[in-house]
Amino acid sequence: MRAREPDEVGTITRDRVRVGYEVFEGPAPGPTIVLLTSWAIVHMRQWKAQVPFLAREFRVITVEGRGNGAADRPADPEAYRDTEMVDDVVAVLDATGTDRAVVVGLSMGGRRALELAAWHPDRVLGVVAIGPALPWPLPDGFDEVRDTYEGWEKANRHYWKADHRGWVEFFASRVVTDAHATKPFEDIVTWGLETDAETLIATVPGIAERTTADAEAICRAIRCPVLVVHGDADEVTPYELGVAIAGWTGATFVTLPGAGHAPPLREPVRVNLLLRDFARSLAPPRPRRTTWTPARLRRPRVLLVSSPIGLGHARRDVAIARELAAARPDLEIDWLAQHPVTELLERDGLRVHPASALLASESAHIEDEAGERDLHAFQAIRRMDAILVANFHVFADVVDEGRHDLVVADESWEIDHFLHENPELKRAPFAWLTDFVGWLPMPDGGASEAALTADHNAEMVEHVARHPRLRDRSVFVGEPDDLVTDPLGPGLPTVRDWTCEHFAFSGWVATGAPACDREEVRAELGWRPDERVCVVSVGGSGVGRALLERVAGAFPAIRDAVPGLRLVLVAGPRIDPASLRVPAGVEVRGHVPDLDRELAAADVAVVQGGLTTTMELACAGVPFVYVPLEHHFEQQFHVPHRLARLGAGTRLDYADATPEVIAATVAGLLARPPRPVTVRADGARRAAALLAELVS
Repeated sequence: MRAREPDEVGTITRDRVRVGYEVFEGPAPGPTIVLLTSWAIVHMRQWKAQVPFLAREFRVITVEGRGNGAADRPADPEAYRDTEMVDDVVAVLDATGTDRAVVVGLSMGGRRALELAAWHPDRVLGVVAIGPALPWPLPDGFDEVRDTYEGWEKANRHYWKADHRGWVEFFASRVVTDAHATKPFEDIVTWGLETDAETLIATVPGIAERTTADAEAICRAIRCPVLVVHGDADEVTPYELGVAIAGWTGATFVTLPGAGHAPPLREPVRVNLLLRDFARSLAPPRPRRTTWTPARLRRPRVLLVSSPIGLGHARRDVAIARELAAARPDLEIDWLAQHPVTELLERDGLRVHPASALLASESAHIEDEAGERDLHAFQAIRRMDAILVANFHVFADVVDEGRHDLVVADESWEIDHFLHENPELKRAPFAWLTDFVGWLPMPDGGASEAALTADHNAEMVEHVARHPRLRDRSVFVGEPDDLVTDPLGPGLPTVRDWTCEHFAFSGWVATGAPACDREEVRAELGWRPDERVCVVSVGGSGVGRALLERVAGAFPAIRDAVPGLRLVLVAGPRIDPASLRVPAGVEVRGHVPDLDRELAAADVAVVQGGLTTTMELACAGVPFVYVPLEHHFEQQFHVPHRLARLGAGTRLDYADATPEVIAATVAGLLARPPRPVTVRADGARRAAALLAELVS
């Protein structure tokens, strides 16, 4: 799923070569930003981290480059000359009714942005050239036949034909030299494999056609403002070339220390802010209306950001917020959240920040990633990278404007990650909440996944070591024994040891209402005193449809094992109850806001492997079977560890959940006496006390 879908998708055709473009409409007035694709080894999705942020303020157009993505792959090298590529951009400007634009390019895209400004000055307001490849002669020996090809010797037509993947992977490794950049590397490889060696070979004469003298002449002809951005660890285009281009154009020059050749992918927040500020500098001043209240007259304000992937985070955050408000009645609490969390908050009369409407849907992405009871949570979150960048920028704008006295992020991974990557953007004391620590690999992922999860964990450890005071407080929602003892990776501490060193512990945060009269709730719901009721719930996301239908399909077998049993399916806020395929006699309900009351009143439950629901059942003493999502490391490892410690729940893997097994398991659980687990009941108050200390 994309963080922002285009408002228009189009093509232009010149000399029988088709080139695609996408338009993302922004608020008017303001300049249009045109993002040019780099070399044909990538395509215009290279700007996925920039488009959503920029399109909130500007009209944005991405233009495909010939040879990949939404463009043809002509065989004639003449089709890839710079003049052809620049004329494609002009044709897109004409097709989209764009008189003038701020033109942005990385590498070969930066080169063509500069050429466009020199050759068509009436169409360009300004240029941003990132690591520009003007000129960019490939290493000598492109046509030579060698016995072996090592390093940059792989820039060779014979090697490309023999091992296209090998070249793409080598080139990606030189583009992305930064630490902890596994996802940008994978993206470039994926995009590079969408073209072929013959196409890349056809682009080489055009790449090599510019000399240093040509570059200087082109740059000196430019009359519009220019911004040059270059990483000083760039291994594709020399840093000194960026310095020279800035000198020839009179540009503002920004050095990114330690950065490689792909800052828009590895340093998206920094690049996005540079692009926004440059485009703003070329636009008429924007009328702004602000109100400043003296600090002495302001009530303290808290911004609470709750993960939307499951409603458990929001429900425990509401419980903590209530305790925080009770301890500090003077506080104002704003919520930055998205559906289905907003539905819960609005029902409780809590204040949802209007910027919440700008957030890209993380829940929808997770649902798109899920198969039948299969959600590779680690990979799904990695593939949510553009959404996370977009949502971090929404958060950053809110804290820039809101003068909050405390920010609390509950498993809002983008906030914690990008604040550590850009600590200068921290505006208030920052508290981090989570109920698990450590990305753990699935066994069938092999060595590759183990290396990836270890790299993510190592980055987290390095972040905290490098900026130990960025998190003013880290709170683990549980006790030390709830943590697994797996190592975070080779040479890294265990999850439990590292967390105990860096976190405070609130204990479990009860998410439900105070204990209620079970018989009273059953009477409200129309459940007879002697009727045995099984509730099936899959939480707040839409990934549980398969489990609901699997249990519903087992209803005849369950009825045979437990005559007269009442089966109630709770679809939650993101599954249409009418869309579920269920046999006659099965009751289907939509979103139940007070689901904890119904679970506590049931005789048995079948649920997913999420922590909140399973803990609610454990504390209520209701026997339950939980079915973890396949490849969901939290439900496969972290939650079962905690439940096993408490002696709660019966695990059932989806592959084993035949109608007969489901029926036998439910019948067996009903034969057991209720056994509530004992956990401290003051988790919300303890968490609130840890947070209240941060508010002056």
